Amino acid sequence: MWNSAYHVDLMAYIWMSHFRRQPFVIPFFKAISHSGDGYLYGAIACTAWYASTVHALLFLKVALIAFLIEIPVFVCLKKVIQRERPFVSVANCEAAITPSDKFSMPSGHSAAAFLFAFLVAKFFPELSALGYLWAAAVGASRLVLGVHYPSDVIVGAILGIGCSYLSLLIVN
Repeated sequence: MWNSAYHVDLMAYIWMSHFRRQPFVIPFFKAISHSGDGYLYGAIACTAWYASTVHALLFLKVALIAFLIEIPVFVCLKKVIQRERPFVSVANCEAAITPSDKFSMPSGHSAAAFLFAFLVAKFFPELSALGYLWAAAVGASRLVLGVHYPSDVIVGAILGIGCSYLSLLIVN
């Protein structure tokens, strides 16, 4: 079973690598990926703080708790799983960017983006489609740029949503 799951993961990764050949794709997905580096979260946190409404401050509190849960879990999972990045283990494939760490499972960008999208959907439902579309684009960018397998992104998304949900339970 694991062998066939890895085969599907590998084939999906190779299929996604074909998109890198288009001239506009790499700069576009680099920008999307960069939007998940953390700067956007900080800017939105400052905006929530500045707004000082009860709703915005509660969003900020829940988001901070969620990230305080997600980051150590993410780091521990990377150290325990130690899955090589696809451009290291797949012949004739290379990454379009240099990742920030050695291992690929789970995708930290996907975890953070889906954590954030889930909380945006919870606190600002009118922005939920935009939040999830952006999170999906961040996850896709990690595939197109060649630094993650699809399952890395899926596990990252599950991790982010799970940490958001746990944070909501803690605050409520």
